[in-house]
This record gives sequence, C-alpha cells and structure tokens, in this order.
Amino acid sequence: MKKSFVSLSLAAALIAGSIPAINTASAESLDSLKEERSSIESQRQEISGEISETNSRIEEIVAEQKKVTAEIKKLDSKIEDTTNKINAVSGEIDETNAEIEKLRGEIEELKKKIEERTALLEERARAIQLTGGSVNYLDVLLGAENFGDFIDRFSAVNTLVDADRKIMEEQRQDKASLEQKEEEVQQQLEELEAQKAELDGLKADLDGQKADKNALFADLEAKEAEYEEEIAKLEVEDEHLHEMEADVESRIVAEQERLAELARQREIERQKELERQRKAEAAAEAERQRQAAAASQTSGSASSSSSSSTPQATAPVSAGDWTSPSYGRFTTEFGHDILNGKPRYHYGIDIANSPGTPISAAASGYVVEAGFNDGGYGNMVLITHNINGKTYSTMYAHLSSIGVSQGSYVEKGQYIGGMGNTGFSFGSHLHFELHEGLWNGAKSNAVNPRKYISF
Repeated sequence: MKKSFVSLSLAAALIAGSIPAINTASAESLDSLKEERSSIESQRQEISGEISETNSRIEEIVAEQKKVTAEIKKLDSKIEDTTNKINAVSGEIDETNAEIEKLRGEIEELKKKIEERTALLEERARAIQLTGGSVNYLDVLLGAENFGDFIDRFSAVNTLVDADRKIMEEQRQDKASLEQKEEEVQQQLEELEAQKAELDGLKADLDGQKADKNALFADLEAKEAEYEEEIAKLEVEDEHLHEMEADVESRIVAEQERLAELARQREIERQKELERQRKAEAAAEAERQRQAAAASQTSGSASSSSSSSTPQATAPVSAGDWTSPSYGRFTTEFGHDILNGKPRYHYGIDIANSPGTPISAAASGYVVEAGFNDGGYGNMVLITHNINGKTYSTMYAHLSSIGVSQGSYVEKGQYIGGMGNTGFSFGSHLHFELHEGLWNGAKSNAVNPRKYISF
C-alpha cells in the first residue's frame, strides 16, 4: 500500500509539471486591489479622525453654548429683578410727585394764611405807629371809669397782646414747617431719582452684557452649523469611499473565486490524469506479470529482491485530499480558550516546534496571499482549494520564511515556508486555520481542521 501511495505521489508531481495552465493567476491584480483597498482604508481612517475631531469641537461648542445660555438666564433674572426695582422706584417717585403736588396745594394755602397774617400784623403795626405804640394801651387802661372797667380794659389789652404774639408764633412755625416740608420732599425726590438713575444704569449695563452674550451665542451657533456642514461633507466623502471599498472588496472576492475556479479545474484535470496513470500502471503491471510468467517457463524460477529507499519527508504527506501542514506539539486547539487571562475564541490549531520547521500545503490549490499581515498574523500564506466541487481556504500564520508567491499553484504537501514567531506570537509555532469557502476577516466559516485532517 505504501509503495502504491509513493507511486501516486510521484505521478502527481509529474502531472503538476505536465498539465498546461488553464488560466494564469493574476497576482499583480490582487496586489493592486489590496493596495487600493489599503489606500481607501487609510483615507477612511483619516476622514473618521477628522469627523471625530470635528464632533469633539461641536461638543466643546455645545458645552460653551450651555454655559452662555446659563449666563444669559442669570442676566435675564438680574434684568427682571432690576426692572422690578425700577418700576417700584418709579412708583415711589410717582407717589412722591403726587405728595409734592399735594404739598404744593398745602403750601399755597399756607402762603395765603401767611399773607393774611402778614397783612393783619402790618395793619396792627401801622395802628400802633399812628397812636404812639404801647402808650395807647396805657391810655386805654387809665381811661377806665371804674375798677371793673379797668379790669375789663386790662383783660382786653392782654388778649390783644396775646393774639398778636400767637399770630407771630404761628407765622414763625408755619414758615419753618413749610421750609422743612419743602426740604424733606425735595431730598426724598432727589434720592429716588438718584436711585432710579443708578438702576437705569445697572439695567443698561445688564442689557449690554446680554447683547454681548447673545452675540457670542449666535457666533457659537454659526460655528456649530459650519462644523456640522463640514461633517456632512466628510460623511458624503466617507460614503463614497465606502462604496469604492465595497467595489474593491467585491473585486478581491471575484479574484479569489477565480483562483478557486482555477483550482477546481486543475483538480479535475489532475484526477483525470491520475486515472489515466492508474490505468497505465495497471496495464504495465499486467504486462510485467505476463512477461514474468513467460520467462519462468523458459528459464526457471529465479527471484531477486531489491530495496529502494525513499527519503523520509519532514512532514509525511497523508493519503487523500488533505494532509497535516506540519508536525510538533499541539499547544492550542480550535474553539474557546484563555489567552493572557482573558477568554477568546481560537479559530485554528497551533502546532509548536523549532524555528524553520517546514510548513507544507494542506491541500492542492492557488496561493491567494503570501506576505506580511498587519493584523497580527505576521508572515502568512493563504491558499484557496477546490475539493470535490467545494471551495476551501487554509491559512498559515507566524512563519519565519515564505517559500511561495501570490498567485502560484501548489500541490498538497509542497513546502510553502518555515515555522516562526512573527506577528502577535508567543514562541515559534504554526497557527493553522481551515475555512469552508473563501477566507474572510469575520471568520464566520472557520471550522475545526480536525474535521478534515488527521494530525
């Protein structure tokens, strides 16, 4: 059985060299597409950064708007309070003016009384002056006819003197009262008018501050509108780039599908050639047995044994469609596990060995990608296969070296690179993934490689 398998492997190697190329894989096309995608991604990241920065500016403006709005509300409250005080003082001024008007009426009445008293006193003074003053009072007293008449006259004289004294005192008091009221009311009016002027000035200042705040708020709104317009333009540009990116991605997928179709057609041709080879080997074996039988009849029985040694491959190639990509210690299996104390989902199998340990293709197919991967895989090789009419993808990561080029066709078991520790890795190992369908970043179609490969 082993001898037969070795013959088939040698035949497969011969077939690979004899089958004409059905189509030429466009490695340059994939490279340019991926460069274009990378350029678009860079532009989108730049736009995303600008949008984020502009949003931060808008947030700052909105925060400033809230602050200005709060200050405007405080000013409105102060303006309202000042206006109420102005209205109250204005009311007091109106009341004081009314009081002044009333006082003016009383003053007019008082002036009349003063004028009347002044006229009376002037008349009395003239009478005294004409009759000789106080001597007249003595004549009045001495002219009494009897003692009773003297008492009456004396009482009348005292009454007149007291009346004159009272008139003069009332005159003095009325003048003093008038002067005091005029002074008090005028002072009160001046104080109220000064208070109102101060409040008017305060309100004017508050109105000016509010106007400044309103102007600042309007300026902030204008800036916000400007930034929002800028974001809208950036989002339109980003949407355009997104469409371009989707188009490039679809072209990349189409190219991968084309390579998968090439692998499928090549597999069909290989199977046909293998079948022809089997038939040829069977016919040759039948002819050899016929010749041996004929020779045994003529020359007797003779036997010879020869042993041929086939060099042991570093990673033995298994029979069937799949083979193990390398050998060593299995450190991480497919599925949930813990890395650096954190749970994660491991989409492949890790095989650890010394640096440079040969890595081989797990199945025949076309190399979709061969180079350094920025996503943490380091040096990696991605191969698409077509087996029994179905498309598969295998990925080999953290390689120390790469022995194939993008777009080239590889046979199952063919050397593709050496085991290494490149990218996000913690020691020399191979991270091997197997996907049912084309490989994608989401890894939604990743399966446990043990489903197809007996390691």
